[in-house]
Amino acid sequence: MRVRFTLTADDQLDRLPRRLQTRIVEKLQFYSTQPDPFQFAEPLPGSSEYRFRNGDYRVIFEVMHDTMWVLAIKRRDEAYR
Repeated sequence: MRVRFTLTADDQLDRLPRRLQTRIVEKLQFYSTQPDPFQFAEPLPGSSEYRFRNGDYRVIFEVMHDTMWVLAIKRRDEAYR
């Protein structure tokens, strides 16, 4: 499965400290190579989106045409507003 970032998610990733960027990207690469990446994710209620937890950050994504589209990367306290 390929991983792609929306412009918003890419901008949010760029604003994070370098070590957090690395940790998030490495985890996304790990998830995308798994036979069932959804086993690590939780669905967001009332939506086709899912989330991964990465420390204090949440990576919100959806899967379309065998591509994991990262929609947002936010701190836990801001992710669901």
